Amino acid sequence: MKDKICLITGATSGIGKAAAMQLAELGATLVLVGRNSKKTSATVKQVQEQTGNQDVHFFIADLSSQQAIRQLADDFKAHHQRLDVLVNNAGALMLSRQETVDGIEMTLALNHLSYFLLTNLLLDVLKSSSPSRIINVASDSHQNALLNFDDLQIQNGYRGYKAYGRSKLANMLFTYELARRLGGTGVTANGLHPGLVATSFLATNNGLRGRVFNFFVRRMGRSVENGARTITYLATSSDVEGVTAGYFMDEGVVDSSQSSYDKDASLRLWQVSEELTGLATDDGEDT
Repeated sequence: MKDKICLITGATSGIGKAAAMQLAELGATLVLVGRNSKKTSATVKQVQEQTGNQDVHFFIADLSSQQAIRQLADDFKAHHQRLDVLVNNAGALMLSRQETVDGIEMTLALNHLSYFLLTNLLLDVLKSSSPSRIINVASDSHQNALLNFDDLQIQNGYRGYKAYGRSKLANMLFTYELARRLGGTGVTANGLHPGLVATSFLATNNGLRGRVFNFFVRRMGRSVENGARTITYLATSSDVEGVTAGYFMDEGVVDSSQSSYDKDASLRLWQVSEELTGLATDDGEDT
């Protein structure tokens, strides 16, 4: 991975941080994205010290904010001429309904719209760097989910796990539609399920209830290093060179849910996402 530039969101903990360690050990130039400056800076230092790779850099961005995502894309382009691997990993599970600074339900905004907006804003760099790879971290929580376009932001009957499952279904619908649109460009797009990973994922933003749930997840889950393996595989392996529109688990292709293959739903989600992020009007026409 020497001379390959990899951008990873949600890189200060969990599988994002573990993937950063693994890719740094392989010689990649890393650009890590975190929300907290102190924590992100400390992560960069730790990766550098443990791997000996000094080509580890960072940007600070709250990916629930569309303005912050746009600034991140601008900052990246100002400092880097190419992008070989984009890992969309940042996400959260909110047990109670919250809204972002943009007035959008938090789970949808962070888990799906951040993927959608950042990827589209960096597509020109990804295309000019081809062959390049887009990796969307999804989850098998999408398997029983259905999108309700009449209540996409779950204003009625919000439940955290339902919102999370829908956002992960959105990840796969986005991945498949993106892969179709990128045909012939040399840019691939794949999704993955990292497995049940022992992280502090649920403890963040969810108070005592989240910490209790997270206690059991940490007892049952796999290590973050194991959870990150499929990210690293998709970022580096020659086995998946040119492979696109796949859903991976444990370094192998598996079937995603039947709903995730609905082309009408993926197109509609794309159009709604353009509207929610303002991409449809950026240049006076659809992306």
